[in-house]
Amino acid sequence: MALAILTGDWPAGTKLPSELWLANHYAAARMTVSKAIQSLAAEGLVERRTKVGTIVTARARERPVFEIWDAADAVRHAGGRYGYWLLDCGMVPTDAPQRAEHGLDPQKPAIEMLCLHLADDRPFQLEERLINVKAAPRITCQPLKDVSPGPWLLANVPWTEARHRIIARGATAVVARHLSVPEGAPCLVVERRIWNGDVPVTFARLWYPGEDHALEGRFLPSW
Repeated sequence: MALAILTGDWPAGTKLPSELWLANHYAAARMTVSKAIQSLAAEGLVERRTKVGTIVTARARERPVFEIWDAADAVRHAGGRYGYWLLDCGMVPTDAPQRAEHGLDPQKPAIEMLCLHLADDRPFQLEERLINVKAAPRITCQPLKDVSPGPWLLANVPWTEARHRIIARGATAVVARHLSVPEGAPCLVVERRIWNGDVPVTFARLWYPGEDHALEGRFLPSW
């Protein structure tokens, strides 16, 4: 939905289809679709009007298409206490299938990690992250024990292009365990790819419990 709005496929004034239609179209739970629309409203991309429906705002085209949401900012903005755990971190094997999926040279080093972000000691976001060491030569697992990958990359690695994809998925066994939800429970998932020129920098898959999350926050590259 967000991509259709930001690319202009759904221009200002467009009335969004019903939640039931969207749920069928995206093969998602209706509750997950409702939460996604709430997120769009919180970001100013749509406006809910009584007896009219949900309308794409004129302001949507003024928003940066590749805005980056940070978990810590979102938690603190909501008045919560932020926490972070680095659950796992290591080098990606040369024959790992995710290298081909994300355009990484099998002979070049890459790091993958799993991170948990907390709000008031409760799971808020599970982050799966892949980093191209060629694009971030100073990256190691060590600094990521105290600082999550997103802020570290933004502070240390230039980027020129980013892409978001927002989808709904059922929680895998690993995701369910860390987010404390039942396996198969609906989750809001943000997939984020970032490049510096034609060099891929990082890929992140961010999992949120589908019943109680709204995406908020702003970020622009600092050049």
